[in-house]
Amino acid sequence: EVQLVESGGGSVEVEGSLRLSCVYSGYFYNGRCMGWFRQVPGKEREPVATINYYGAITYADFAKDRFIISQDKPENRLFLQMNSLKSEDTAMYYCAATRVVGVCGVDNAHVFGYWGQGTQVTVSS
Repeated sequence: EVQLVESGGGSVEVEGSLRLSCVYSGYFYNGRCMGWFRQVPGKEREPVATINYYGAITYADFAKDRFIISQDKPENRLFLQMNSLKSEDTAMYYCAATRVVGVCGVDNAHVFGYWGQGTQVTVSS
């Protein structure tokens, strides 16, 4: 059984920073892709950033230059460093993994089938 557990969310002021963590367990193929998504009430969940087993990374446009995705494979951990936070970054953030092998990227959100419970990020001025 695949499990994903996020942590690190919280409340922060505009221009502040947060670092999200995700610990995952279960069987993961070397071809798996990991990612961070976010969702606000009333809107669809959207991809933030993805990273594959070999370290290839993609970002959504809003995340470029402000967010950094990384992984610690021996520790089965995924991270999202978020800098220069804006009020519009307020959302529930989810850690995710793909169900298929060899497909990754923020343009392939449909292949993500494993999800954590989410961690809330609130950015206020």
